[in-house]
Amino acid sequence: MPPSARPLLAAAAVLCVWLLVAVAEAKEHHYEWDISYQLKSPDCFEKLAVTVNGEAPGPTIRATLGDTIVVAVHNKLETENTAIHWHGIRQIGTPWADGVAGVTQCPILPGETFTYKFVVDRPGTYLYHAHYGMQRVAGLNGMIVVTVPDGFVEPFSYDEEHTVLLGDWWHKSVYEQATGLSSNPFVFVTEPQSLLINGRGMFNCSLAPSGTCNASLPDCALPTLFTAVPGKTYLLRIGSLTSLSSLYFEIEGHPMMVVEADGHYVRPFAARGLFIYSGETYSVLVKADQDPRRNYWAASHVVGRNPSQTPSGKAVVSYAFNGNNPWMPPPTAPPAGPAWNNTAIRVEQSRAIFAHPRFVEPMPARADRTLLLLNTQNRIDGHIKWTINGVSLMFPATPYLVAMKRGMKDAYEQRPPPDMYDHMSHDISAPAPTNGTVGSPVYRLALGSVVDVVLQNSNALNNKSETHPWHLHGHDFWVLGHGEGKFNPAADAWRLLNVRDPIMKNTVPLHPDGWTAVRFRADNPGVWLFHCHVEAHVFMGMGVVFEEGVERVGRLPSSIMGCGQSKGLH
Repeated sequence: MPPSARPLLAAAAVLCVWLLVAVAEAKEHHYEWDISYQLKSPDCFEKLAVTVNGEAPGPTIRATLGDTIVVAVHNKLETENTAIHWHGIRQIGTPWADGVAGVTQCPILPGETFTYKFVVDRPGTYLYHAHYGMQRVAGLNGMIVVTVPDGFVEPFSYDEEHTVLLGDWWHKSVYEQATGLSSNPFVFVTEPQSLLINGRGMFNCSLAPSGTCNASLPDCALPTLFTAVPGKTYLLRIGSLTSLSSLYFEIEGHPMMVVEADGHYVRPFAARGLFIYSGETYSVLVKADQDPRRNYWAASHVVGRNPSQTPSGKAVVSYAFNGNNPWMPPPTAPPAGPAWNNTAIRVEQSRAIFAHPRFVEPMPARADRTLLLLNTQNRIDGHIKWTINGVSLMFPATPYLVAMKRGMKDAYEQRPPPDMYDHMSHDISAPAPTNGTVGSPVYRLALGSVVDVVLQNSNALNNKSETHPWHLHGHDFWVLGHGEGKFNPAADAWRLLNVRDPIMKNTVPLHPDGWTAVRFRADNPGVWLFHCHVEAHVFMGMGVVFEEGVERVGRLPSSIMGCGQSKGLH
């Protein structure tokens, strides 16, 4: 046996033992959630927010590897459908619980109850959020923490842990935003008014109409991220559910040690702060080793877009020390963060993330199929859309999973989408030269096959290239590499890719003016969405759908049916 194979076999053995123990000790966790609109003031400005049992963000779900989560969702939105996606949970054996209206289920109608039941099969930090239209912009989000079974030691240690959920927030309603994106002339959602840390922000009320903003509300007090005891080490489970913004998160005077990404242990690396994109999660270690007689800023900053209209999000890390006032704001100015338009340092962090040497998951040596996917912004019938290889995704009235399992072939587009674009002649520095089409095609993948996907960025109609965080449902993928310019299959094919110790993730950024390559095994029977996690972009069509082994999927619950051609089957 070659020495290089021993860590891989050791990691596989550890995983097998984990799973055996998890199955033996598994528990069920039951939740009853009322989803309703409530007037909230997360940044001092009062507006309607979608809440879970009256709260936004919703409760953190905590479980142990192998446990079963059961959530009864009661839709009390009165005039609005809903669906909830369990972001990062692979839904092995339960593809109907992925929670994507139009893909894996019909939406939950007002007054109806839908029960999600699934197993958490990997320890780590995950998320949940609305996945109906652009509803995530209005709230309905939270975190999922899955711990290892008792007796198993992670490759790092700490004294306490805390969750940090990052978001962005608009005062304009989700209906106004969606209408603008669908209109001719096109109206973009604009930049968010606030950044939220654990659901809290601070808007300058002098800029708001009279009577809509109140800085004296208890919710508007400067939030405390956590209270630190000198000398202790803290694990921060950080997740981003922004609808538009890429972020940089930092704690004044406290460097971070990154140890986990999207539920996978990474080769630890130090960072002053963390670049994090919508849909990503990280775990970092922070040592409380600064002067305990004062408090310190935690801050999130917009990067990749001009932040002039969106002030940084702020919170406080307070020290528990005799003589220090835990409610006193820090004596220094909040950190300013890095230059918002410095793409190079963001790519540098993406390239610094490798699998932990003891937890490298063996990757297939080669792919059975390669998809080269180009995103372009197009005008289609007078409307601005995002397309992938010229196709702007529109969900069908009948969910793909239902239509495919029950043989409803006319419920979605039968012509397959293109695997490639004309990479030889296409100029990624210029807006798309063609109009594109709107459709609902599906990439049909052979069950068990290995698929390489190269995401290629290009300039939008405003002649700018943006950041696109891409999220794959139902799978984790190996991140092979990030590159500048246009991917050349002949020259870049394997020279620039990491095939030795790539990290596995479920969400990865596609940086401006560049490409990102990933590999995954299509081994989870079902129908799965792969899309940009910027809410406006997927609403405008930036996504694709994968099907694999749908004939192996068990009997579908009737509760996911009732819309489109499945009416009467509910």
